[in-house]
Amino acid sequence: MNSRELILGRVRRAIADVPRDDTTYDQAVDRDYLREHGNRSVEETVELLAENLADYRAIVHRCTGDELPALLAGILTAHGSTSVVVPPGLPPEWLSATDTVQVEDSAASTVYDLDGVASVVTACALAIAETGTIVLDGGPDQGRRRITLVPDHHICVVRVPDQVVSSVPQAFERLDPARPLTWISGPSATSDIELDRVEGVHGPRTLEVVLVSGDGPV
Repeated sequence: MNSRELILGRVRRAIADVPRDDTTYDQAVDRDYLREHGNRSVEETVELLAENLADYRAIVHRCTGDELPALLAGILTAHGSTSVVVPPGLPPEWLSATDTVQVEDSAASTVYDLDGVASVVTACALAIAETGTIVLDGGPDQGRRRITLVPDHHICVVRVPDQVVSSVPQAFERLDPARPLTWISGPSATSDIELDRVEGVHGPRTLEVVLVSGDGPV
């Protein structure tokens, strides 16, 4: 008898006297929880998103679509970025105002190549106001997951209000579970047993979120 058979045997003996329950999974758990907390307007939902993003130490910017290229150029310059990773489907006009060297998201790029790039600019699948979370799904304007995990500086553009939802249940209704979802709530951070916070361990040390609304090519 191998370890697997031994463990499964113990499980079977432990539940031998438990009555059989044929209730299907989707009916086994009471799911009458609130889909969102409160009755916020669109403007209030966006404000809550900005507040929670900032609470997680993300840097939040706001602009119109026409202002976006100049804002992104300014962010890259202020950060001192000499290079930036660009997903294949990112609108080219977004980075039209910057002279920063643009590095294409390529399957041939190694982790070491990406570690040498200063920043990455992506769009997102959506953003969740109640949790201050940005969700990526690997779409053409977001690129592969590793380009948002290795570079130390991530700039994420959120189209407001189209990509903003109030709650996690609302997000699940719009997301495709078959896609590679990455949920981001602030810069990467962890704490040791003494609660000393260290940022940049599991991903970018700096997260900047741009909330774009109004006129322009977004």
